[in-house]
Amino acid sequence: MTDTQQSVAVVILAAGKGTRMKSDKAKVLHEINRIPMVNYVAASASEITGENMVVVIGHQAEKVRATVVQDYPAAKFAIQKEQLGTGHAAQCALSSIPDTVQHVVILCGDVPLIRSKTIRHLITEHIEANRDLTALAVNLDDPTGYGRILIGDENRVTGIIEEADATETQKKIKTVNAGIYCATRTFLSDSLGKIGSDNSQGEFYLTDVLEIGYNGGRNVGVLVWENSEEVLGINTVRELQVAENIVKNMFPETA
Repeated sequence: MTDTQQSVAVVILAAGKGTRMKSDKAKVLHEINRIPMVNYVAASASEITGENMVVVIGHQAEKVRATVVQDYPAAKFAIQKEQLGTGHAAQCALSSIPDTVQHVVILCGDVPLIRSKTIRHLITEHIEANRDLTALAVNLDDPTGYGRILIGDENRVTGIIEEADATETQKKIKTVNAGIYCATRTFLSDSLGKIGSDNSQGEFYLTDVLEIGYNGGRNVGVLVWENSEEVLGINTVRELQVAENIVKNMFPETA
């Protein structure tokens, strides 16, 4: 086991139902080129951290577990009994992370095109900059609907502003949050415990840890990645089709 595999763990959030898919099947089990999307994420994660991978499951938990272990038998699982938000899901995973782990990468089971190369860059920049948390971001020509990342000196995140709350100037920002993070274990554990659910959905949002870190004077930074296709989130059948076309273009021999 390499030093990275010992000191870094990956948490994959895969507990959601995915109602906009208009299907009885759990969202992360929908296939892209005949492979369940959660296994694309697991493949990239396992290249980085080996057996230090925790998959948070909830909706159709046993089906998701069986799907993952078929190809990644060493994967660990954490149960999110109630879907109370991404922050709550990440908190459910903490007790399953080995004691040797110092840094935690959080990925989404419905963002299947993320590559191990990108995860490795995120980890490297996070550790070299001695940050408490590093968020992955991308620039979009049309950022409509996405939370804009506010960036200060030395790539430090000063906040995330949702479109509904943004000024006209802030709406022109093209740098958006990808929902993928690398954090020190200690900061993650501390900040997740401070997230509240005082919002319209009554959920615990993982994005709140950025504001918690900034307000607490912690070193919260951002890596702006050049390939926005990698962070395409799958919420609808149309987005699933877009992802499948991207995969077929990348690997035409498997089409």
